[in-house]
Amino acid sequence: MIFDSKMENDIRAGAALLKAGETVAFPTETVYGLGADASNPLAIQKVFTIKGRPSDHPLIVHIADVTQLDLWAENIPRVVWRLSARFWPGPLTLILPRRREVPKEVTGGQDTVAVRIPDHPVATALLQAFGGGIVGPSANMFGRVSPTTAQHVREGLGSKVGMVLDGGPCRVGVESTILSFLDGQAVLLRPGGLSIPELEDTLGQPILVNSGEHKVRAPGMLASHYSPVTSLEVLHQDALSRRVLEMVSQGRKVAVLKLGDDGKDFEIHKTTTIFMPSSPVEYGRELYSTLHRLDRGAFDCILIESLPDEAEWMAVNDRVLRAAHVFPMVLE
Repeated sequence: MIFDSKMENDIRAGAALLKAGETVAFPTETVYGLGADASNPLAIQKVFTIKGRPSDHPLIVHIADVTQLDLWAENIPRVVWRLSARFWPGPLTLILPRRREVPKEVTGGQDTVAVRIPDHPVATALLQAFGGGIVGPSANMFGRVSPTTAQHVREGLGSKVGMVLDGGPCRVGVESTILSFLDGQAVLLRPGGLSIPELEDTLGQPILVNSGEHKVRAPGMLASHYSPVTSLEVLHQDALSRRVLEMVSQGRKVAVLKLGDDGKDFEIHKTTTIFMPSSPVEYGRELYSTLHRLDRGAFDCILIESLPDEAEWMAVNDRVLRAAHVFPMVLE
C-alpha cells in the first residue's frame, strides 16, 4: 500500500518513539493496539500503567514476518507453520513455548509467549520500520470496550499515549482467535476473528475448547471484559420486551440492540432501538463501535437481544456475554 507523505512521516515518528521506549497506538485488522517495544521491560511497564492492566496478564507480541517467529518461540510444532502459511497475516494468535530471552513482563511470568502477525498496512509498515516485536494489547483502559477507531483511543486514553496512528476503522472489529500449542495439541483459549471450522480444516485435527484444565493465561479470559461504562444486559427475545417496559416505567433511558431488522422497534419514550446485522461477521465489525457510541449517549442501560448459539457466532457471543459480566465459556 502506498501512503501519503503525512502517514509515512507518522510511521517513521512512531517507530522512533518505540525505539525510545515510548508507546504508540496503532491499527490492526481486529482492534487498535497500544504498542511498545516487546524487548524493553520499562516500555512494557508503561503499557500496564496506562491501561491499568494487571502485571500478570500476558501480552501478545506482534511481528512483521513469520521468519521472526523463532526469535520469540522455540520447540514450535509443525502444524504451527501450516497455520501461519494460511492465516498470517491475520486475526490468529498462537501461544507457544517462549525463548529464554523473552521478558517476563510480556509473558505474565509464564513459560509461553503469544505471537501474531497483524493484517493491516499501517501495522505492517510500523513493524517493518521498527524492526522488532511490538506488544499490542487493546488501546483502552483494562476491561473496557476495545477501540476500533483512532478516535476511540483518543477518547479512552487521551494524552497518556505517546502517539496515535490513524488507520481508519478496523476491518474485523473483534480480537484475534487465540490457540495454545502445548504438547502439540491445539486448544482454544479465546474465540475471535477466525472460526474454529476453518482452522480445523487446515490443522486436520479437532481443536479442543479449554475445559478449565489448561492453565495457560491469555488475553481476554476474564469473566468480565470488553465492558461499556453503561450497564449492559443480554436477554432472550421473549424477555426483552418485558425488561424494556419495566425499565422505562422506572424512568430510565434505554438502548436496545436487536438482531436483524424485523421492523419492530420499541417506539417508547426514552428508548432507542438499534438493529444489528444478522451476519456474525458484520455484527462483530459493528459491535464495539456501537457500544462506544451508546456510552456517549447518556443511557441508563443497554439491552442486547441474545445471539444464536451457533459456532459462527462464538466470538461475538463471547464478547457480548463478557461485556454483560456473564461468563460465556469455560476458558480458564
